[in-house]
Amino acid sequence: MKKILVIMLLVVLAAGVSFAGGKQETKPAAGTTEAKPAAEKPAAAATDSKAGGVLIFGRSGDAVGLDPAREDDGESFYIADNVYETLVAFKPGTTEIIPALAESWTASVNGLEYTFKLRKGVKFHDGTTFTADAVVFSIGRQFKQESPYYNYGPWKYWGYMDMDNIIQDVVKVDDYTVKFILKKQEAPFIANLGMNFAAIVSPAAAEKYQEDFFNNPVGTGPFKFVSWAKDDNIVVERFNDYWGPKAYLDRVIFKVVPDATARYLALKKGEVDLIDFPSAEDLPAIEGDANMNVIHQEGLNVGYLAFNCLKKPFDNKLVRQAINYAINKQEIITGVYGKAGSVAKNPMPPTLWSYNNNIKDYEYNPEKAKQLLAQAGLKDGFSTTLWAMPVSRPYNPNARKIAEIMQAQLAKVGIKAEIVSYEWGTYLDKVDHGEHVMAMLGWTGDNGDPDNFLFALLSIPAAEIPAGNIAFWKNTAFNDLVVQAKENPDVKKRTELYMKAQEVFKEEAPWVTIAHSVVYAPMKKSVQDFLLSPLGKREFKYVWIKK
Repeated sequence: MKKILVIMLLVVLAAGVSFAGGKQETKPAAGTTEAKPAAEKPAAAATDSKAGGVLIFGRSGDAVGLDPAREDDGESFYIADNVYETLVAFKPGTTEIIPALAESWTASVNGLEYTFKLRKGVKFHDGTTFTADAVVFSIGRQFKQESPYYNYGPWKYWGYMDMDNIIQDVVKVDDYTVKFILKKQEAPFIANLGMNFAAIVSPAAAEKYQEDFFNNPVGTGPFKFVSWAKDDNIVVERFNDYWGPKAYLDRVIFKVVPDATARYLALKKGEVDLIDFPSAEDLPAIEGDANMNVIHQEGLNVGYLAFNCLKKPFDNKLVRQAINYAINKQEIITGVYGKAGSVAKNPMPPTLWSYNNNIKDYEYNPEKAKQLLAQAGLKDGFSTTLWAMPVSRPYNPNARKIAEIMQAQLAKVGIKAEIVSYEWGTYLDKVDHGEHVMAMLGWTGDNGDPDNFLFALLSIPAAEIPAGNIAFWKNTAFNDLVVQAKENPDVKKRTELYMKAQEVFKEEAPWVTIAHSVVYAPMKKSVQDFLLSPLGKREFKYVWIKK
């Protein structure tokens, strides 16, 4: 009989070091008080005096789709965070793993089998019952080619994370027990199952809606989907048959307001209750407004400019290094992020374990950039395109403005860059398929593990279309290091491997690492108990409106 590890040991091995998200601060006009930490959250109950009300959340862009296994953008995940649930979850405001649809789990001593005991009495929003069949369906459709739903992908995260080479099978043991069988050890496996791609969907709803399921999400979460007016708003309402404490809010409206200043003015006028990503220029006015509170938290994120290493001249390391020397990142921080950003030198944030602080960043040195271009046979420079996102993101509040700053800096070393942009969903699709030569993007960590940055964004498997590695950088030395790290449960050894991987990354320069941001969320003073998440989530289960 196989020996079984206890759940607490499993969590430590799988998640490594928990990131608590730093100190979340609330800044009302009359002074600064510390926001209530997640551990002090009261149990929600829709029957008490806090219940009721509609919250309007002003955000920068619309969702791309509402099937979390198909998408990879934060705007889509905002809906998934409230409509769907996973087997394990992250304690609000942290990366600490807690039970969710699974009440407990155990692992075989060789780390190749994980058995989950599922929660009973859980209903999907369509009234059907959650059982092991739903887990097998939700995960299986992403890799079992015999599934009639397999072709409704692409299942983006599944590919980014090389899950085909990790999961051998997921099987039903009984109605409330499910087993995952792995092909090899995967240190962050439990943490991975808390990510949106592993959300459990209603098999009945998937059968009903077929290829249109991404427009009609049905999960087990505290809110259920009501409507989607494209490029305008998405409405969810409290699910009264939720298995746990009910949400307080009657409804949440996710309202698209693309311009940051327009979002602030909408909040000031009372048209919305809470907003995402205020501009650096508006922050002083927001923090000085007696009718608003502002919470902020150091983000688990990175914004970057990726070079398509499959396309000339970016297949040449000298050119990539030259552009790193040509970009004045401090000018970008000062001009766009203000106090909400810091210069990034590594492809993962300094708040994450195994960050290599010994690495020396590329300095701003236009003359050095010109020398490297000359070495690469491009002493007269070249013309190219620079892609900029159309929406504000936590890691990049204004990509167009950053692109304009970069354009001017690159011109000083002889590189003429035309700025290009597309609608958000189109932009993501095009960079995923490698149509760009240089493109800005970024990442907010999904699970608090370095693997979620280094492997998901820069490994060889992640360069397969649709790619998470939009640099299409295929470096075997780097890849070997991150693969060894993900298969080793020892955090100390994993740290050593990741630190070496960051050295390879810096030398090869597939990106210009731009910034790590502090994430701000301004809101009406009536909005209570909203927490930022280091994982970029926007969860409303515990939020209530002071009457």
